[in-house]
Amino acid sequence: MGKKYKIVYLPVAQNDLAGIIEYVRLDSPESALGMLQEFDDSISGLGKFPFIGVTPKDRRLELLGYKILVIDNYLVFYVVRDDVVEIRRIIHGKRSYEFLL
Repeated sequence: MGKKYKIVYLPVAQNDLAGIIEYVRLDSPESALGMLQEFDDSISGLGKFPFIGVTPKDRRLELLGYKILVIDNYLVFYVVRDDVVEIRRIIHGKRSYEFLL
């Protein structure tokens, strides 16, 4: 059986996720619950397969070791360090992100 990685959210990533879910909840509470479950399922999968995300095209982010997990219209930016997957940001895919990281 493979190594299991611990998932850790930076506070800013927790705020990103909370804001996304709250925004969706205002329009549709059921959709918000489904979206939260989708985020949880996908991000939890990084515990077993931490390198499944794509390498960013941005050279600086690539050099910093970032990976990107795409979930619906959102991008989850994370870094794998030892036995930890550190979730750093969760933003909408249409948003410019270089200045956020």
